[in-house]
Amino acid sequence: MDLKLKLEQLHQRVVGLKDQINTEEATKNAFVMPFIQILGYDIFNPTEVIPEHICDIGTKKGEKVDYVIRKNDQPILIFECKHWKESADAHNSQLHRYYHVSKARFGVLTNGTVYNFYADLEKPNIMDEKPFLTIDLEDLKDNAIKILESFTKNEYNLESILDSAEGLKYIKAIRKEFEKEIDTPSDELVKLLVNRFFDKPLTANRMIAFKEYTKKALAVSINESISDRLKSALNINEKIEKKGEEKVIPIIEDPDTSKIVTTEEELEAFQIVKAILREKIPAARIAARDTQSYFGVLLDDNNRKPICRFHFNTANKYLETFQNGKDAGEKKQLFSLDELYDYRVQLHQTLENY
Repeated sequence: MDLKLKLEQLHQRVVGLKDQINTEEATKNAFVMPFIQILGYDIFNPTEVIPEHICDIGTKKGEKVDYVIRKNDQPILIFECKHWKESADAHNSQLHRYYHVSKARFGVLTNGTVYNFYADLEKPNIMDEKPFLTIDLEDLKDNAIKILESFTKNEYNLESILDSAEGLKYIKAIRKEFEKEIDTPSDELVKLLVNRFFDKPLTANRMIAFKEYTKKALAVSINESISDRLKSALNINEKIEKKGEEKVIPIIEDPDTSKIVTTEEELEAFQIVKAILREKIPAARIAARDTQSYFGVLLDDNNRKPICRFHFNTANKYLETFQNGKDAGEKKQLFSLDELYDYRVQLHQTLENY
């Protein structure tokens, strides 16, 4: 079975059982051991998966790491587990000590939902402060799963993982710095960009203004780039859908059709919302209906399952969402269609209501 599918099934198990899991030991048995099994290791073979392995640390004797994974009689992974309610980022000092006395090159800190993988890329035999790989069962990433495949019993390759780990570590660090610049542009970035077209001195007041301009420019550029890619993908997908399924056409709800006008802006907004929803459900389940007062997006073409509505027939445009229930719609003003991407969480949450 596909590794991603197995992880998705494990996530469903976690969601279904976690409220009944009251101890760290239960977390290990219910969530972590199945994860290790998914990687292909025999959890019932104590020479391959060693629970409560003793790791003496200096004068401290009898210290135990939760699991040691061995392959070809060599330790390759150590697991330190926490209760599922605890953060998987808050206890790496303990894993750090175990790693120092272990011959394994990789350590994993987990709460059964998030799995942080560490290595010694900066100093030999000293675990790095930051993980190079994170597997979050609630937010599975294809690129992360591809790296995880290298940890499976059949595919394990130390050199390949270390090469990928170094790249992942620095890519993650660069991305973090880039996201910080988007949120709060630094003086260095503002000067770098502004000095290319502005030949006057950057006074303190001008710097404040240009920081705000830079923040807005970056946000608009990223949103437009996403929009262009989505439109391109939608055009391709629509062509494919025409061959395998009937194209979704807005169904007129009002018998007086002459009073209803479906605008290009409404159709474009529908395509954006449709792209967001397709992250969770097939396109065939997303339908649209236009009325005199609003343009509605429905689940399964069912009036009792509204996902959102576009109120574009007035001077001010609004998006109405239903994450709090079909009878508790919330209207938010839109100044551009790109702002629809800001409501991805609400749209996905609405699907869960049905």
